[in-house]
Amino acid sequence: MALFHLQQLLTVHFLLHNQSRDFAVPRRNAIAWFLSSYMLSRIDMHNIAFAQQSAGFREYIDTFDGYSFKYPQNWIQVRGAGADIFFRDPFVLDENLSVELSSPSSSRYKNVEDLGTPEEAAEKVLRQYLTEFMSTRLGVRRESNILSTSSRIADDGRMYYKVEVNIKSYANNNELAVMPQDRVARLEWDRRYLSVLGVENKRLYELRLQTPENVFTEEENDLREVMDSFRVNKVAG
Repeated sequence: MALFHLQQLLTVHFLLHNQSRDFAVPRRNAIAWFLSSYMLSRIDMHNIAFAQQSAGFREYIDTFDGYSFKYPQNWIQVRGAGADIFFRDPFVLDENLSVELSSPSSSRYKNVEDLGTPEEAAEKVLRQYLTEFMSTRLGVRRESNILSTSSRIADDGRMYYKVEVNIKSYANNNELAVMPQDRVARLEWDRRYLSVLGVENKRLYELRLQTPENVFTEEENDLREVMDSFRVNKVAG
């Protein structure tokens, strides 16, 4: 049994470090394959059908604040993260989702178009991200771009805005160096941020997804399914 598990681990290592353009195994899928194989080796054949049904999404419904969305079922909830709700990938720690709400006492939104056009909303979203990521470290620089904006009317009859931005963070390798040539900027991180905006109960709701750019290319379909699942719902007054 130990030899079998060692062979599986070596296979995962090979998949993660020997990917090509023609055959690329997503990082999460490779790790999930190893874990599921290990679990299957510990259970009898009667439970195989149940184990195979473990992939997919769960639905999170907040009836108190009035919103819902689907999320990858292996993501874990993190409490005390500052958002109304926060989930993250247990393997890719830089990949997460959260929901932000405007204050019910200070906002009087009627619909998402109160933000202006999707392009105008995107500018506000990007400014908010850059404000949150503001750093007091010397030599830190951010580069940002709005990648896309769109609007759609979902099956609940409400309009939602979608915004995608990219933010890169650079930092000098020696921020205290006197000579400019000794301060070389290096890339710290490169992330894709995806937001879905909706209005209900006179409040602005924002679903936020964060993922490294190199992971986004592997998991784009799943992340877009999460975005498309976001709904805001009327709550009892």
